[in-house]
Amino acid sequence: MKDFTEEGLDYYLQKKMDHRHCLVSRVVEEVEKTIQQLTMEISTKDARFQPISESGIYNKNIKVLAPAQLLITVPLCGLAGYKQHKRRRWRYYTLNGTRLVSPVMGPEKLHQWLEMEQFLKRSWQWCEADVILEGDIVPAKVLGLFQALLETSITSCNLSHKVSIIETFGPVIKIIVETSELQVEVELVPTVEIPTCWPKKARWPRFLKWWPSKEKSRCIKSFGFDLMARSNYHWQLSFLRAERVLIEGIDDDGGCRMKCFRIIRQMKEDIWCTASKPVITSYHLKTLLLWTCEKYPRSKDWRNFKKCFLRLVKKLHKCVSQHFLTHYFIKGTNLFKYANAHELDMVAQKLADFLQNPAHCIN
Repeated sequence: MKDFTEEGLDYYLQKKMDHRHCLVSRVVEEVEKTIQQLTMEISTKDARFQPISESGIYNKNIKVLAPAQLLITVPLCGLAGYKQHKRRRWRYYTLNGTRLVSPVMGPEKLHQWLEMEQFLKRSWQWCEADVILEGDIVPAKVLGLFQALLETSITSCNLSHKVSIIETFGPVIKIIVETSELQVEVELVPTVEIPTCWPKKARWPRFLKWWPSKEKSRCIKSFGFDLMARSNYHWQLSFLRAERVLIEGIDDDGGCRMKCFRIIRQMKEDIWCTASKPVITSYHLKTLLLWTCEKYPRSKDWRNFKKCFLRLVKKLHKCVSQHFLTHYFIKGTNLFKYANAHELDMVAQKLADFLQNPAHCIN
């Protein structure tokens, strides 16, 4: 492996990161205004859908996967007092209400059913047949309702020139938003926010792990989790708030964790995975960072920048080569399960080339 210097990476970071930050800030600001307008309009038509907040690049509803790829959660209103279910029952219905002979397949580890009776408080609208089947709140029905409202709202808000719905396969809603900088693909995800409750599936913090501290772990779990409508029958568990809190103050001990993350993210976008809709997103890199922090919990493990940076790149190469990256909170869930294998192999080769000669890629 040919050598490289921290000064070279510092120059690379300074030169590239400023441009990226400005670009993403402008893109997020424009997209946020557009989606805020649309969700306000949708909310006036159906109060179950809440407008997104206005907070700029740090908006809790917006996750930047890449500069031209965003995920935006649309909060669902009128459901409160969530309780976890212990009993198990089989479902024999299709999405149009037809009875089945054999039961619907159960949820994967990152998913769960959601029953109306799991909420102590709910508005009368959630009892309507447009979202309910046999007592279940069905994500595909919620998505269908939201998409119909979205289509009419694009017209009523006079945004047809700026926003277009992408035809997709499967239960997802994606739109293209034209900004002054570039075309941005946005996935809109109706989401049930469940604060103060931690799912039993997320067995975290793990036994005999020293990172994060017990105090921070308790704080993180107090933020709860979300359930996202991203499949036909089952709701996907999400930990966006917990992940944000986990990252905050991550280098208060003087370490270089975020510096490593930002440079790897920049190099991923510039060199290893340059597509506008990349197979590896910022979320994958953040998950990788969290696992590495847990494996190397001591402050002194993050003092030597060069060593830390290469350690993360090697870990990324291993995960991409094996097509396997475990979800940080739900073990056994592979975040690369549905990724394009050929694209992953191409990224793995670029990472291998980099590890052979890092200085060449940076200069």
